[in-house]
Amino acid sequence: MLDTLKDLWAFLKERKKWWLLPVVIVLLLVGVLLILSSGTAVAPFVYTLF
Repeated sequence: MLDTLKDLWAFLKERKKWWLLPVVIVLLLVGVLLILSSGTAVAPFVYTLF
């Protein structure tokens, strides 16, 4: 996982694709939100967002 993020950062830095950074951050946040809400008491509140 850490290697993937390092490779992504190197790609963004080398190719000057800074517009991809917000997209990646949003996707990571949504993924973390879905993982955390899968078996917790937060799940009903997450379902109201979507």
